[in-house]
Amino acid sequence: MSKPVRIGIQLQPQHSAKYGSIRDAVLRAEDLGVDIVFNWDHFYPLTGDPEGAHFECWTMLGAWAEQTERVEIGALVTGGGYRNPDLLADMARTVDHVSDGRLILGIGAGWFQKDYDQYGYEFGTPGTRLALLKDSMARIDARLRQLNPPPTRQIPILIGGGGEKKTLRLVAEYADIWHSFADATVLARKNAILGEHCAAVGRESAAIERSVQWPGVADAPGLRAEGVTLFTVGVNGPDYDLSEVERALRWRDEVNPEALSGLA
Repeated sequence: MSKPVRIGIQLQPQHSAKYGSIRDAVLRAEDLGVDIVFNWDHFYPLTGDPEGAHFECWTMLGAWAEQTERVEIGALVTGGGYRNPDLLADMARTVDHVSDGRLILGIGAGWFQKDYDQYGYEFGTPGTRLALLKDSMARIDARLRQLNPPPTRQIPILIGGGGEKKTLRLVAEYADIWHSFADATVLARKNAILGEHCAAVGRESAAIERSVQWPGVADAPGLRAEGVTLFTVGVNGPDYDLSEVERALRWRDEVNPEALSGLA
């Protein structure tokens, strides 16, 4: 039996000058029945006015941990280049406890140069950022094993990115969820490459959940056929219109018949 489809929402913390609109969107998303509520780890808007309103990621996750009751929460994704990995592991452990075990630790190598330049971090090159992510994953893994008290569960690790030689190797070594931006054709090829990396490190590729941005109802079945079970709808401020989230949830419930029978 295939794994059930899950629907996430990424509440992009941009263009909302009042945090209350984000707080309200989190409540509405949980009430609608989404499985995961994500934000992102940037310091400036990615679209629209580049100097527009924006809020920070991890302090927001702490607030969500207290505010919500059922949904998993996390960053899609944390910028690995401007987070000390040992401290990040401790932050994740703390939010894990505050949320009673609902945190997903999403992380990537980083790509938005303005974040680095404006906050005083070295941007480097794609190669140096991936090397730093590799070092960070080892340190996060080690720190999570040392913390007292330990996390309430083995915190799921989500790694974002599609680099075939380095990123997918890290996915094979550390990730519970792999988030990519591939279409069905590209995903099929990358799945095969991930399978090779998993075989090299002694893991089953099927144990890693595939995750993509929500492509719309028309294209979702093709991605599901390639093994995607987590689809995340991006929603922008300041209004946080959830109409597309509702469409995604209706599709989820159609392809997860056990949810309609109350057995999910």
